[in-house]
Parts: sequence; C-alpha cells; structure tokens
Amino acid sequence: MTVKKKSKKKNYFTLEAQDAIIAYNKEEDPIVKNKIYNTGIKYPFEKMVENIIHTFKFYYFDYPFKEVQHEVVSFLIEKMPKYTEGKGKAFSYFSIVAKNYLIHHNNNNYKMLKVRDSITKIDTSRNISGEVQRERHLEDTYLFMEEFIKYCEKNPKSIVTKERDLNILYALMEIFKRRGDLENFNKKAIYILVREMVDVKTQYITKVINSLKQKYLVLYKEFLQYGTIKSR
Repeated sequence: MTVKKKSKKKNYFTLEAQDAIIAYNKEEDPIVKNKIYNTGIKYPFEKMVENIIHTFKFYYFDYPFKEVQHEVVSFLIEKMPKYTEGKGKAFSYFSIVAKNYLIHHNNNNYKMLKVRDSITKIDTSRNISGEVQRERHLEDTYLFMEEFIKYCEKNPKSIVTKERDLNILYALMEIFKRRGDLENFNKKAIYILVREMVDVKTQYITKVINSLKQKYLVLYKEFLQYGTIKSR
C-alpha cells in the first residue's frame, strides 16, 4: 500500500513575484508598469496582507476588511521603490513593512477604542485603583523595554555568543523595536517573524529566547530597584 504525500500549499508569493517587483521598479513606462503590477504583484500583495491581518488579528479598524486591505496594499506600492535587488527576500521585506503599518494603525485605533470605552462604560463595578496600577505597570514595562533593547544591542554577547544565535538575537531586537505594542505578538507570531528574517530551526530560536528571558528577569529587577538599567 502506497501512502500519498500531502500536496504542499501553493506559495502565493514566489520568486516570480519578487522578479516582478524588481522589473516594476526598473520600468519607466507607466503602461508597462501597470501591466507588471496587475499580472505579477497585485495578487501576492493582496494575499499577503490578508494573511497578516488574520494571523496577527489586526481587527481594530472602523472600516471593512477590504478597505483595510486596499489601504495597506497602497502603502506597499508606495514603498516598492525602496526595495532593491539583493536586499533580501521581497516577501520578508514587504511583510515587515505591512506589519509595521498595521501595528501602528491598529494600536492607534485600539487606544481610541479604550478612550471611548472609558467614557461610555464607567460604572460602580470598575476597579479604578486596579486599572490605574495596570496602566502604570504598562508604562513601566514600555520604558524598561526601551532600555532593555539598547542593552541587548550594546551587550549581545552577555546573552549569546554563537554567530547563529547572535543573528537570531538581532532579529528579535529588530522586531521589538518595531513592535508598536508587544501584546500584538504572541509566541507563534514572533517565531514566524524571526524565521522570515533568519533561516534557522525553531529549536535555536527557543534557545535564544530562553537566554533572553533570563537576562530580562535580572535586568527588570534592577530597573524596578533603580528606575534604570545600571549594568549598561
């Protein structure tokens, strides 16, 4: 009895799409550019944005999904001239551009929603003291993360030493710097982002994250005690 192999999902963002982007950037004739876009770039961009929105649950928008998708795709088209051949995979580059755009706008909309909720849903059941404490904790965490990222970039070998692990660490720092709000990144999302930036196995990412967690806990205690990371 022969077992049929499962067919792999067709990759929507292929090397052909990358070549189309390069050709689009080199082309000067607007009619030809438009044809290149419609035949080789439009679908990959739209599908990538759709997947990112649903994967990372960027749902804090006041207008329909199709309009959000169109808005992000339009932003990617604006950024196309900044992608150059040899700069890395086009998929990685444009997925990060799309995520950053969505993180920024999603978070702004979320904050506006929180403000509206605080006005319309104030009642006696709310623990105002607890909410204030949580807000302070979030603010402290944000300030600490800014210092933590600087520490890690300045002292990477205090966390990991192998070149492979250093590359993973740098990728994580790049993600954290562009995070907007880390609550949007669950564990699975971070792993996906790192693998897009650095071609490594999951076990190596886990190893670096575990080392990073240990350093995080040590430095966070220091931050709480002194209001800053003195080890820098």
